[in-house]
Formats: sequence, C-alpha cells, structure tokens
Amino acid sequence: MQTRTLGTTGPQTSALGLGCMGMSALYGDTDRSESIATVHAALDAGITLLDTGDFYGMGHNELLINEALRTAPAAAREKAQISVKFGALRTVEGSFTGYDGRPNAVKNFAAYSLQRLGTDHIDIYRIARLDPDVPIEETVGAIAELVEAGHVRHIGLSEVGAETLRRAAAVAPISDLQIEYSLISRGIEEAILPTARELGIGITAYGVLSRGLISGHFNRDRKLAANDFRGMSPRFQGENLDRNLDLVDALRKIAEQKGVSVAQTAIAWVLSRGEDIVPLVGARRRDRLTEALGALDVALDADDLAAIERAVPADAAAGDRYPTEQMDHLDSER
Repeated sequence: MQTRTLGTTGPQTSALGLGCMGMSALYGDTDRSESIATVHAALDAGITLLDTGDFYGMGHNELLINEALRTAPAAAREKAQISVKFGALRTVEGSFTGYDGRPNAVKNFAAYSLQRLGTDHIDIYRIARLDPDVPIEETVGAIAELVEAGHVRHIGLSEVGAETLRRAAAVAPISDLQIEYSLISRGIEEAILPTARELGIGITAYGVLSRGLISGHFNRDRKLAANDFRGMSPRFQGENLDRNLDLVDALRKIAEQKGVSVAQTAIAWVLSRGEDIVPLVGARRRDRLTEALGALDVALDADDLAAIERAVPADAAAGDRYPTEQMDHLDSER
C-alpha cells in the first residue's frame, strides 16, 4: 500500500482511506455483515485510515467499526487509524438541526465516541461543520486539551474556509482538512487548497465519486430508496442528473481508452492532485473496494489529465453538492 502524510504535523496513512458513513446511513438499506467484511478487506489490503462520524446512524457506525476491528487480525487492528467527526445535532427522525462546538460539548462527544469505538484514543478528531455560535478557537482549543490528555492524537477540521483554517491553525497544529473534492467538486482549488498548503495542512478528500454519481455505475433510470439522501441532492435531480451523467459519459471514453473503469479514473485524478491529498472511498461492498484500490495502479500522464480536463471542465457540474439548507452550514462555501 502506498502511503501519504497528512500535512506537516499529521500521521502517515494509507494513500486511500475508507469512508464508512454509507455502511450505517443515508444511502438506503445497509448490510452489516458485508460492511464488516469490507472493513476487513480494506485492512487486509493495507488501508489504515477509517473515517466515521458519531452521528452516522446515531452511533451505529462507530459501533460497527468497533465490531470490525475487534474481529480483525491483531496486526491489522493495531495499524488502524480512526478519524471521527462530531458536533452534528439530530432528531429522533434523523433530521439535522445544527452543530455544537462548545468546549464542554466537544469533550462530551469524545467521551461517548471512545466508549462506542472501544478504544482509548481517537487518531484524528474534528467538528463536522463550523458552529457559527462558537469561535473556532474555542472548539479547537478543547480538542487540543483532549490531545494533551491523550484521548486524541491529531486535530482535524471539516468543510471550513481559508480564514477559519488560519484562525484554527493559530491555536494548535491541524493535521488535515476533510472536504469534498472531486472532478465535479473543485471549489477548494481557488483559496482553500492553497491556504492549507501554505499552513502545512493535509487534505482528506471525501465525495471523490460524488456519492456514486461519477462512479460509472449510476444511470438515469435508477430508482433511489426513500431513505437514500441522494433523492434530495440537487445533482441527482431532473436535468441536472442528465447533464452530470453526460460528463460521466465523456469521462468513460477516456477510461475505456486506458483500459480502466470510470471510478478508477476519477479516484486516480484526485490522487494526482498532490501527495498531500488522501482520497476517502466510500465503498460499502468488497467488489467496489477492489475497484477503488485499482486506482492506485492508474498512472495519469499530462495528456490524460488534459483530456480529462476537456471532458469534465471545472465548474461543469449541474446543481449544488447539497440541498440549500445544508449548503448554509458550509463555512467552505462562504
């Protein structure tokens, strides 16, 4: 497994991480046994970074990772690194009602996560979205106290803008910024990515396949389950979906010429953007994981990258990446 380092102060991880959210929520029905088998397969392949959130299935995902690690070979379990997002407030019905970054809340969230995960430390801890009512300095300061106490190893951030990155980095070392980055989500390139690099902060890129939209496996006739949040995502609606799948068709031609899959091409593109970027692949099944791992063997030369740029230009995507009410929570979009 190839490795990369998260920023100048973060840990060395596998070049690909495994995003575990879909194993518990938001993409329709889940298969617990297949999810655990997929985590085991990822660890066996050398993936060390497992990404979760305490609000994924209201704790379900952390408990699933706990079970997967308990039943994995000891050597793989010891190498696993867990990245946890916290702070999202939800109702019993699953709605999101805001974010809580108060210092006492930070420590409370961490205590529950440590219990659910069955571990004595969290490798990277980050608030899922900026709490507009709490200065980021206070939130990061609370995580820094958890680091001093040995409960957390590294401090991360999620979906924040360049100014917030600077303010946070002035308080304590930040290992990485977790943010959406893909061929059709390139907003970080203007200000956020340059700022992260200036500050020595790595990027863990989620949504590298845009929730399956640019995986090559999504089609116009697919019917989404009622509990699949993509049914409310603007990029999966009507004409937006048609325009976005046209981009996928253009990308498919390049992938076929190279003898690889669309998903592998899209992941390889993110890998090519810099050694400081670690893509998180949201595979829920072993076959999708195997396909994603194949991206590590895809070499994109200058001609390939130029062809991809022509097929999927920056800002070519139709529709926002989240519904309006969720976009309002993104400091990275301000």
